[in-house]
Amino acid sequence: MAKIWFHDVDLDRMNKMSQKTLVTHLGIQLTNMTEDTLEGTMPVDERTFQPARLLHGGASCVLAETLGSIAANMCIDTNEKMAVGQHIEATHIRSATKGHVRGVAKNIYMGKSTQTWRIEIYNDDNKLICDSKIIMAIVNKSSKTTA
Repeated sequence: MAKIWFHDVDLDRMNKMSQKTLVTHLGIQLTNMTEDTLEGTMPVDERTFQPARLLHGGASCVLAETLGSIAANMCIDTNEKMAVGQHIEATHIRSATKGHVRGVAKNIYMGKSTQTWRIEIYNDDNKLICDSKIIMAIVNKSSKTTA
């Protein structure tokens, strides 16, 4: 299988770039890369619980969007373009109550103006807890708008 990454990536450097963001607030860490996947972990604790002390579904979506967004941007020339989230969906299959969850992002469509990524999230027992998909819009940096 061909390598999909446009950039050579140093996971330590990528983790440092996320400092002082929601990513580090939730304890998300990039942990592994293959030729076509990006993995990361997130703790299941007071930062990511919902009131019933279960992993919050929104926290799973943050992990999925983080992995999908970073992976999408690693596949393009970020001097000219950027990948931004356009649509995310998640199916919560089971919960997690402790430990960490591990997300695995894999590209399922690589177009010029959009990319689609599937992110599967597993608990410490390697059981699937969330199956998500994100569609990323690929836009020119010059078209970036602010609210």
